[in-house]
Amino acid sequence: MTNKKTVLAIGIDPKWIDFSSPEFAAMPGLTAEKVTMGIQGSIKALNELGYEAELCWTDLGDTAIDVLKTHLLTKSFDCVLIGAGIRKPDSNFTLFENMINSVHEYAPKARICFNTNPMDTVASVQRWV
Repeated sequence: MTNKKTVLAIGIDPKWIDFSSPEFAAMPGLTAEKVTMGIQGSIKALNELGYEAELCWTDLGDTAIDVLKTHLLTKSFDCVLIGAGIRKPDSNFTLFENMINSVHEYAPKARICFNTNPMDTVASVQRWV
């Protein structure tokens, strides 16, 4: 049996993001590859630090809540991180609300945290667990 703190990191699968849109163009040089490498590196770093971390990629809303719910029902999470790509763009406001309410419903004991970009994910988690 493990005492590792469990972490679920939720993010929009970069293949669904239009990096030329004004919401993402404000971050010059950001690409799907950089986002993928950044978050996968953060998940690896969390696991190396002794957490049991996993990634939950979603789309922009069609199946996002169902995918999130499936992950939340697989195990009990100590912390759920909602990525900046969900939280920051105004166009994702309703998706962000739905995700917060889903985490509240299906993982009521989990701490919720937010990153500002894929590279500060570890620090975001460590603030809470």
